[in-house]
Amino acid sequence: MADSLHKEFPSQVVSDLEKITNEYGLKVARAIELEWFDGPASNRYSKTQRKFHNLRLYARGEQSIQKYKDELSINGDLSYLNLDWTPVPIIPKFVDIVVNGMAGRNFDIKAYSQDQYGVAKRTDYMESMLKDMRNRDFNNQAKQDFNMDLYENDPEQLPETMEELRLHMQLTYKQEVELANEQAVNVLLQGSKYDLIRRRCLEDLTVLGMGAVKTTFDWSEGAKVQYVDPADLVYSHSDSPYFEDIYYIGEVKYVPINELVKEFPNLSPADLEDIDKKYNGLSHNRVDQHNKDRNKISVLYFNYKTYMNNVYKIKKTASGGEKAIPKTDRFNPPKEKQVDYVRMHKASEVLFEGAKILGTDIMLKWQKADNMMRDKSNFNKVKMNYSLVAPKMYKGRIESLVSRITGFADMIQLTHLKIQQVLSRMVPDGVYLDIDGLAEVDLGNGTNYNPQEALNMFFQTGSVIGRSFTQDGDSNPGKIPVQEISNGAGAGGKLQALIGNYNYYLQMIRDVTGLNEARDASTPDSRSLVGIQKLAAANSNVATRHVLDASLFLTVEAAEQISLRISDILEYSPTKDAFIQSIGAHNVATLDEMKELHLYDFGIFIELMPDEEEKQILENNIQMALQQKLIELDDAIDLREIKNLKMANQLLKLRRKKKADKDKELQQQQQQAQTQSNVQSAQAKTQGDMQKEKAKTDNQILLETEKNKLQMEFMKKEAQLKKELMDHEFEINTKLKRMEMTSKAEQEDRKDKREEKKSEPKFESSGNDVMGQGLDMDV
Repeated sequence: MADSLHKEFPSQVVSDLEKITNEYGLKVARAIELEWFDGPASNRYSKTQRKFHNLRLYARGEQSIQKYKDELSINGDLSYLNLDWTPVPIIPKFVDIVVNGMAGRNFDIKAYSQDQYGVAKRTDYMESMLKDMRNRDFNNQAKQDFNMDLYENDPEQLPETMEELRLHMQLTYKQEVELANEQAVNVLLQGSKYDLIRRRCLEDLTVLGMGAVKTTFDWSEGAKVQYVDPADLVYSHSDSPYFEDIYYIGEVKYVPINELVKEFPNLSPADLEDIDKKYNGLSHNRVDQHNKDRNKISVLYFNYKTYMNNVYKIKKTASGGEKAIPKTDRFNPPKEKQVDYVRMHKASEVLFEGAKILGTDIMLKWQKADNMMRDKSNFNKVKMNYSLVAPKMYKGRIESLVSRITGFADMIQLTHLKIQQVLSRMVPDGVYLDIDGLAEVDLGNGTNYNPQEALNMFFQTGSVIGRSFTQDGDSNPGKIPVQEISNGAGAGGKLQALIGNYNYYLQMIRDVTGLNEARDASTPDSRSLVGIQKLAAANSNVATRHVLDASLFLTVEAAEQISLRISDILEYSPTKDAFIQSIGAHNVATLDEMKELHLYDFGIFIELMPDEEEKQILENNIQMALQQKLIELDDAIDLREIKNLKMANQLLKLRRKKKADKDKELQQQQQQAQTQSNVQSAQAKTQGDMQKEKAKTDNQILLETEKNKLQMEFMKKEAQLKKELMDHEFEINTKLKRMEMTSKAEQEDRKDKREEKKSEPKFESSGNDVMGQGLDMDV
């Protein structure tokens, strides 16, 4: 079969009609198969499978123990070793630290409209804000004088500086169509259970050094994101960690025959019988040697990127206009006809989808993709359904955190086995008993001093009886008949050396991966300050940052592809109304905007939420600013709601500066108010004194006036009373005079007449003609 395979990919400069043929697709599939599956044991696919499988076993603490047996055996003989060969699960701990720590980092997907419609809306809004900012004083005066509101935006939310306006555009401004797209992407990701997919990708990036996802679309399930096992992938050579320059990519799936029938309903019973005969009848299977299930077929699904020409015949009409007529790429008008019509063409990338049963020449599918994903900003480019990333790849070689430490894990396992060996060969301490020395001992009381009695005395009392000289008087070489034998001194030293060796390789794992003790707080140093431990944990996070960045790259790629799929659904799918209702069920207000999503081109960004350490740093800044009264409580609430730490710090600086300016202005106002109050107090005091003096003068004048008035009234009353008294006195005197004159009339009639002529009678009272202030009324 290998001789029949083409060793090179077919030419891409052939005609479009040839590219869409099944024969062309078979040539592409054969070239992929030859590159990845050539040879039963040395092919690239099998090597990748074995490598990734071994790394996953190390990550689970289930690696093969044969290498350890070969290391400790003698010519393959293990009969003298009775050891526990179970691997020490060191690596799983470090894998869980990285994966669980990053899986807890939440994020938000942000959509940014970058087409002409979205840019125009954003520009108009910003210009209206600038207009209101420049005309603030005029608008306020118009509102005050004429009760006319000339603001185009809410004046309470209007920025005061350009820096504040930039932050407002980044933090606050959001178009409704952007919100609708974000909601649609989030709903589709949740429907795909992307949280679980992301966790598996994080584990693959940590263990294998590569992660992959795939977006699919069908009319029944809609757009979905699927997990892809990197061990099943095939792809063209790339030197980029992000694989943006690959022209084919695929994956191997083991599909049951019943599922194959449902996926490709055009297969006839004869075709299925031929597939079963050819596939399971192979003398050797170069792909799934471990697959013993005859009901499963190895199928290669792949995407192939090439280009096709969009050719048009531009013909001049009788009215003088031009008409474009689509043609095939083989259309080439002769020179004598180029006066009447010309050929126009534009090359654009296209994506073909193929499916081939490995080991056979049976092509299940070869067609141009129905829903190719294209950015509206660059419509000539096409995106593949797969997204790959290998952050530590160099010249096709992939490195991971686990691959760095497998050697140290092996040394830890060997050290663990050596410790078991030392422990198994350690014997307890013994006692040396000199029988000849005991024979020379005579207790003198008739009792026997035998070896058992000597041992009992030694173990119970720690004492022993001996003789320096024999009975013959010679020096006794066995004068100390009982002696201890220490058997564990050498073994104890070996054990301590092995424990030190174990800790050394464990520390090497920490040094190589950057996962220090502060990352998981397994053995924190009691003498280290809390800040130093947090700094060590932060440095450990930096050492594994590439894993987090790679997972975020996959998330961005998946979100962008989902966003493009949404545009295809809304523009071409007959089920778009049902799709809009399913998405908009969470927010009916976005339904109208969602219908226009296909007119927009969105840029997708990930806003990573800060971790607990970053939140604590921001909270410390907020608390310090609150204590020093640099910001208000409302500002602190707004800052805590911002998930972008950089934006939060910028807003904190802006609010602090704004608060300082406000406090300065308030202080100036208070000073002016105090000065004005002092002036007003002085003026009020002066005015009060003047009013007091004036009131005093007025009171004095009023008092004198009242006195004069009373005096005049008194004088008038007095004059009237004196006048009445004088009249009364005059009347009495008149009566008396008349009576006196009547009595004397008879006597001196003539004399009286003479007297009356000589003197007039006086009617004034004596002493009663003087008024109160010495006013004499006497004439």
